[in-house]
Amino acid sequence: MQLDIVPLNSWLPSAGLPLIIAGPCSAETECQVMETATGLAAIGGITVFRAGIWKPRTRPSTFEGVGKKGLKWLQRVKAETGLLITVEVASPLHVKQAIDHGIDILWIGARTSVSPFSVQEIAEALEGHDLPVMVKNPLNPDLKTWMGAIERLNQAGIKKLVAIHRGFSFFNRSPYRNAPMWEIPIELRSLCPDLPVIADPSHICGNRDLLLPVAQKALDLEMQGLMIETHINPSKALTDKHQQLTPGQLKELLSKLVYRQEAVPGEFQNRLESLRSEIDKLDEELMDILARRMDVVEEIGYYKKANRITILQLKRWNQLTLDRIEAGIRMGLSKEFILKLLETVHEESIQRQIDVMNRTE
Repeated sequence: MQLDIVPLNSWLPSAGLPLIIAGPCSAETECQVMETATGLAAIGGITVFRAGIWKPRTRPSTFEGVGKKGLKWLQRVKAETGLLITVEVASPLHVKQAIDHGIDILWIGARTSVSPFSVQEIAEALEGHDLPVMVKNPLNPDLKTWMGAIERLNQAGIKKLVAIHRGFSFFNRSPYRNAPMWEIPIELRSLCPDLPVIADPSHICGNRDLLLPVAQKALDLEMQGLMIETHINPSKALTDKHQQLTPGQLKELLSKLVYRQEAVPGEFQNRLESLRSEIDKLDEELMDILARRMDVVEEIGYYKKANRITILQLKRWNQLTLDRIEAGIRMGLSKEFILKLLETVHEESIQRQIDVMNRTE
């Protein structure tokens, strides 16, 4: 992907490495915004204050942001703390209002970057403005759509671009709100090495307790910054309360991060991490399949209990073992491995059905 990109450190010289962007998911009140910003400014090392003004919510009955009036609160943040300010935009009107209020950096969210029509309208609204734009990956794991959004902005003359990796919707069971799928931002960096890529651990995790390892992994993969949601009182937040930190908690998290020197060639590390990421994804799918299998096992247990049938069906088990071993060998797995796996799964299945038999309704 050929892009005309201005290096991050040339237009954001005050930014440390990594670049840290922090602030609440949503600007809710002027007091909440100012208290959060003041707390972040006191930490040091925070360069950009973020806050959602227009919130693209799934349900119209939920909080959709304070709108234009919140931009004046951000102007006050910049004036009183010196932090740069950034907001999410999803339409040409948002772009105009943000520019009119002196917003330093815009970002395009995952719900917007998935739509070429919306991105094109925003790109056209930005023509003639030398304004930095950050682009979050789309909700679905589609690298071409992410690249397309970045290309549209670049073709409109936007050269100060940053990609934000915020994870991808993943409908199987996972500890994460959005699956990291690190191989996708790695491939983006490989295709466009001049494009800065930062991570949004808050939206990847969806849970503040998971933030540290994900933030660390992003840095280990040589991403150039982090966007972390921070709220003066997360438990009272109107949106995404579980993934936000207090300024004090953010300070603690940042103090625990390890900033490593590159020890191996980037190409080797990227390929290795891509393969590891594939294993992580397969393991998540495997855990989900096993969990669903045990759900069916329990349903069988209830059916046997209702019909007074014994748990162990030896003839069925012997035939199943032979069939699975034969199928596994055809797939390149060893007989010993398959047998051990089947015995472990069978032991857990028997215990699940015993538990069902012992339950009192």
